[in-house]
Amino acid sequence: MTPMTEEATGAAISAGASKDIKKVGIVGCGLMGRGIAQVAAQTGYTVLTHEQDKKFFDNGIGAITKSLDKRVAKGKLDEDTKNKTLSNISFAASLSDFADCDFVIEAVTENIEVKKAIFKELDGVCKPSCIFASNTSSIPISDMAAVTNRRDKFVGTHFFNPVPVMKLVEIVRSIDTSDETVEIAMDFGKALGKKTVEAKDTPGFIVNVLLVPYLLDAVRQLENGLATAKEIDDAMVFGCGHPMGPLTLLDFVGLDTTLFIADIMFEEFKSVHYAAPPLLRRLVTAGYNGKKAGRGVYDYSAK
Repeated sequence: MTPMTEEATGAAISAGASKDIKKVGIVGCGLMGRGIAQVAAQTGYTVLTHEQDKKFFDNGIGAITKSLDKRVAKGKLDEDTKNKTLSNISFAASLSDFADCDFVIEAVTENIEVKKAIFKELDGVCKPSCIFASNTSSIPISDMAAVTNRRDKFVGTHFFNPVPVMKLVEIVRSIDTSDETVEIAMDFGKALGKKTVEAKDTPGFIVNVLLVPYLLDAVRQLENGLATAKEIDDAMVFGCGHPMGPLTLLDFVGLDTTLFIADIMFEEFKSVHYAAPPLLRRLVTAGYNGKKAGRGVYDYSAK
């Protein structure tokens, strides 16, 4: 899950890359993958991005260009830096193109079998010193590392959406991750201008283990008729100083994503805190997955 806040500062990218990493591979050029590619390329890394169909890569580059253009228009970025950033990103037609990468981040759908297949293939083509990382928000790192012969060089790097703006990266250590790998991953995150925190390999890590019950409780209270969606959101914005209310945040995160993570966490912890309310399941079943679908708790179709 990737909670989203209002863009306040534009998240300036720090200069200087981690000395241990020069070439970064990213599997996936969707919302998260292209965001990671953008900040890595803007920091100065050579970035290879793999998609099975080049049209998805081209779509991602289009979104990155649009993001950079906005920063140029606001005076937060110059044209030369924008062009240099784009030139640092190239298309990888297959995972074998990652053979000489120093750090590979997987940012595909939250499906453990898909992720395992990717890492198993990568393990056979990447150099032994290459570190593997997953941007997963819910799947245990150790489960993915188990299909490789480099468990000590496998770590979680959980970025938040939108990546160019959000300042946090959770660095997740499995039972096999070495201290050196954690240190390199922490340095990499800091080089991107992010605040890094280390978390244990448990579902939800730090942020989602606290955030998911909050979102689920907001849906429960809406379901119970405590107040309207807007009143619940306004209460948390103006009463607690949150940048957006829980139900608006839920629409940005995605109701389907939240339900998926909640189910994983409930299976792990067997706690009512992570039990998805019936209303959330009904909305997802109806296809009301949030802003990306045009409708979630709120209706965005008119916009």
